[in-house]
Amino acid sequence: GDGRSRPPRAFDNDEVVHVDDSIDPIRDLETISGELCAKDKDLMASARVMSYEAARKAQGIAKAAQPKGMDQFDEVYDKIMAMLEAKVPVGMCEWTDAEVACIKDNFQIITTKPIVYLVNLTKKDFCRKKNKWLPKIAEWVKSHGGGTVIPLSVEFEEELFALKNDKESPKETVAANAQGFLEQCKGEFCNNEGPNITSMLPRIVKTGYKELNLIYYFTSGHDEVRAWTIQQGTLAPGAAGVIHTDFERGFIKAETVAYEDFKALCAGKPSMAPIKEAGKYRQEGKQYVVADGDIMHFQFNVTAAKKK
Repeated sequence: GDGRSRPPRAFDNDEVVHVDDSIDPIRDLETISGELCAKDKDLMASARVMSYEAARKAQGIAKAAQPKGMDQFDEVYDKIMAMLEAKVPVGMCEWTDAEVACIKDNFQIITTKPIVYLVNLTKKDFCRKKNKWLPKIAEWVKSHGGGTVIPLSVEFEEELFALKNDKESPKETVAANAQGFLEQCKGEFCNNEGPNITSMLPRIVKTGYKELNLIYYFTSGHDEVRAWTIQQGTLAPGAAGVIHTDFERGFIKAETVAYEDFKALCAGKPSMAPIKEAGKYRQEGKQYVVADGDIMHFQFNVTAAKKK
């Protein structure tokens, strides 16, 4: 993957035994960081062997010979290994453009990837937004390269998920039960004060997309609306190819409207007529960069290969 999430535990519970017999999320973060640095050392060593073998083969020299043109590679390799030996994530170092290019071309390093820290709290601490470990975790993250910290409660999310996914009850009852649970939590843990309590899952998903440079666009038909995930900066043909390779190969044009424009103009109806009347329904070609939330309709034509 291109990103990582770390779920340190920040609560005591005699029924949930910790592997180290005590709760200390800072220790846990240090342990995980050290393990990832150790894994990166193994990856670096393997990459060095492969790069040297490829260079020798390209230069037609013996396996024991020193290939030419490896000076920058060796400098970057030694710099990274020194950091990893000190259990310092590679992403914490300042790199020149040339060094970044060398890293991208030769190494797959875990500790350069963006990190989202998901701090698991009790239901009570999550609802009242208080926990003795949160300031310490925030300080540790700040001093170890930064990252996004999201407090959540698996206990809370499991209870809410079960209520929202009750298949036996009518939809109105399911919605009422879920809302009742949220109101109960606010009353019990927050004295009915402060902002409303909500699930953190949407924020986790949005944060993951942002950290991984991902966006999504929509397609709609009579029976369903679907979201398709693409890299930010993807051109229309590439976005179409996520649905099917034929869409990209035979791409003609895309008809599109921004989600916010559709929401503002559709008057709650599944119709493009008011959007077209307002001039917000566009036709785009092969160089169009798909925007987050675009509603897309692709036109394509794939001609079968002629039989010989």
